[in-house]
Amino acid sequence: MQDIIRQLLAELGEDPSREGLLDTPKRVEKSLRFLTSGYAADVDEVLNNALFTVDYNEMVIVKDIDFYSLCEHHMLPFFGKCHVAYIPQGRVLGLSKIPRLVEIFARRLQVQERLTNQIAETLREKIRPLGVAVVMEASHLCMSMRGVEKQNSVAVTSAMLDVFREDARTRMEFLELIRRPEMIDRSVRTPLPGLACVTD
Repeated sequence: MQDIIRQLLAELGEDPSREGLLDTPKRVEKSLRFLTSGYAADVDEVLNNALFTVDYNEMVIVKDIDFYSLCEHHMLPFFGKCHVAYIPQGRVLGLSKIPRLVEIFARRLQVQERLTNQIAETLREKIRPLGVAVVMEASHLCMSMRGVEKQNSVAVTSAMLDVFREDARTRMEFLELIRRPEMIDRSVRTPLPGLACVTD
C-alpha cells in the first residue's frame, strides 16, 4: 500500500522523497487501515454475551451516536449522527453495543443508504425485536468540498422495520423523540417515564 501511495503522490505532481512527504505513505496506510477497520470486525464477537432476558417491551432509543465513514465513490469522509430505536420482545441488548455496531459498519467504504439498512437489519437479526428504526443524518465532503460544493447540505436516511413500518403512531413517536432535546435532562441523565433512552 505504501508503494501505491508514493506512486499516487508522484502522479499528483508531488515529490514523494521530499522531507514533508517521506513518512506520508506510512501515515496514510495507518489511517486507511483504521478508517476501514470494520471489515475485520466480527458482529457476533462484538455482541457476544450482551443479550439479556428482560420483561420490557417499551421503546429503547440510543440517539446522537457520532459516526465517521468514507464514501465509496470518492473515498471522502461523510459524518454525522445516528439514532437507533427498537422495541424488545423479551430480550434487550447492552446499550454500549449499539454504538459499537454503528462503528463496525461505518468503518467501511459506504453509501449512507446501505449503512442505514445494515445497522437496522443486523439489529433485527440479532435481537429479534418487535421492530427497529434507524435514522442517520450526515454531511458529505464529496458534496461540500467538490462537485456541487454545498457546504450546509445534510443527507437524512431512515430504515423502519416491522412495527415501525406498520404502525404510523410508533414511527411518529420515534421521530418526535429524536427531535426533542428535552427528552433527557442532561444534568441528571434521567429519561422520561416509560422510555429507555441514551444520548451518546
